[in-house]
Amino acid sequence: MTSGIATRGTTRASQQRTPLWSRTWVKIAAGFIVPVAILVAWHFATASGAVPPYRLPSPWSVVAAGGELIERGELWLHIAISVQRVLIGFIVGSVIALAFAAIVGLSRVGSALFAPTLVALRAVPSLAWVPLLILWLQVGEESKITLIAIGAFFPVYTTVADALRHVDPHLVEAGRTFGLRGWSLFRTVQLPAVIPSVVSGLRLALAQAWLFLVAAELLAASMGLGWMLNDSQTSGRVDRILLAIVLLALLGTVTNAILVLIEKAVLKRWL
Repeated sequence: MTSGIATRGTTRASQQRTPLWSRTWVKIAAGFIVPVAILVAWHFATASGAVPPYRLPSPWSVVAAGGELIERGELWLHIAISVQRVLIGFIVGSVIALAFAAIVGLSRVGSALFAPTLVALRAVPSLAWVPLLILWLQVGEESKITLIAIGAFFPVYTTVADALRHVDPHLVEAGRTFGLRGWSLFRTVQLPAVIPSVVSGLRLALAQAWLFLVAAELLAASMGLGWMLNDSQTSGRVDRILLAIVLLALLGTVTNAILVLIEKAVLKRWL
């Protein structure tokens, strides 16, 4: 009984010592403040007539546009196609990036051979790849997924390669002292040291994949949220443009939240 009371007292004391803005429920609630404020300002701006509807439709008009697309069975198809493209491109680009990051970050020869070329390719704007990919791969899924993979590649490659180059040499020497070489050294010493950088690179790559998705679907697609943006601009449907933007923001937030959960599990496992 005494130990139970002491435990509860310790728990209350630790909760009291936790800063207000570090508590989970406070973070979640605070995250809604700015979106709700934007929504309220948006409503009053349209309801008061300060902004004409053809420039900024009301929030309810955007919701109605979404309901119309749902009734026609189109909205979920647009979302599913875009999510599929992002996930495939993100996975392909990240896996290739991790391989090149290991080559460049762990090998001086690999760094000398590949690093200058990859730095140069990183400076190429996303839209510059579109005409070439369409010429090579036609207007199909391959060109879109390749463009998204290119977007996901560089954040992972840059982050992980730099982290591998800067692994504490004392840790590496300590591992070699215990007879670790090659794969065993990488798995035991170097990989745990760069796990936070790997996760950070993946989160950046996912955000970049959504950006490159829009570039791909704006110019070479017949379905998807990026295509919906372009088609709505052509038809003057500002409500659907805003709907696509809101959906892209929500999908990016959800996928990032999933990666955050994975990050916590991975860091708990390796660190």
